[in-house]
Amino acid sequence: MESQIALSQHAHDRIAHRRVDDDWLDAAWASQQARVLVVAGTRLPLTDGGLTWLAPAQAPAGTRVLLGERDSVVYFAVIADGAAYPEAVPIRFALPLLGAEAELVVHAVGLAEWHWSTRHCPRCGGALHSTHQGHVLRCTACEREQFPRTDPAVIMLITRGEGEAEQCLLGRRPGWPPGQHSTLAGFVEPGESLEHAVRREVLEESGITVGEVSYVGSQPWPLPASLMLGFVGRATGGEIAVDGEELESARWFTRAEMAAEGAAGSLRFPPGVSISRTLIQTWYGEALPD
Repeated sequence: MESQIALSQHAHDRIAHRRVDDDWLDAAWASQQARVLVVAGTRLPLTDGGLTWLAPAQAPAGTRVLLGERDSVVYFAVIADGAAYPEAVPIRFALPLLGAEAELVVHAVGLAEWHWSTRHCPRCGGALHSTHQGHVLRCTACEREQFPRTDPAVIMLITRGEGEAEQCLLGRRPGWPPGQHSTLAGFVEPGESLEHAVRREVLEESGITVGEVSYVGSQPWPLPASLMLGFVGRATGGEIAVDGEELESARWFTRAEMAAEGAAGSLRFPPGVSISRTLIQTWYGEALPD
């Protein structure tokens, strides 16, 4: 299943050793083959309905980020002044546009979000400046270095029963479009294993207890700085009880119910780039009926 997870299929070589190689960086930036993604603050400007990739000579001023190399092409990003791009959109709205460059884009936006949220040194409050091509922020006062933060979150498909009677548990959050359902998810707490986080989150959100838990795969999710860790689990008991805040409702679905309601339009699934959709579709056994 891991190879089917969107945003995790086209990894680039991050060539981290080149981030402090000034001669190589200058030569790569001067290359006509290099490509630069423009990130407006933390948003993405669109050009002709697509992402804005430019030659280095066309790139705006801003913080330069070395993303890496793929197929002999070097990729950069420039984190530019967001005010200069008022029509730029959050990455959530650009997700349907992402193709083979998806990992490059989430790498760039993840760093941009980190730069935006990390303005001062947590030790002394001093100003920070970017080094290592955007991957390190160093304090100008005490010289303490800050590194990008990623928050682990578990996302899980819970099942019960066997054969044609097997069911999976899906929930919906307040404010979602009518019929929208997804797998359950939540952040890992300090001192907690991933498996315990799966069991705790499912119990807290739905009232269902979970026994066996198996890891499936992961997906970067820069909204703003998460790593989604996908699991499947088996329910051992409990009755559905939601608090109305985290989840508005939750339901068990058989494959037959999913097929009928999906075809009728009364059940909507997560978007194609979400690991949640991959988990559901793998359990369903074929393309989802939406």
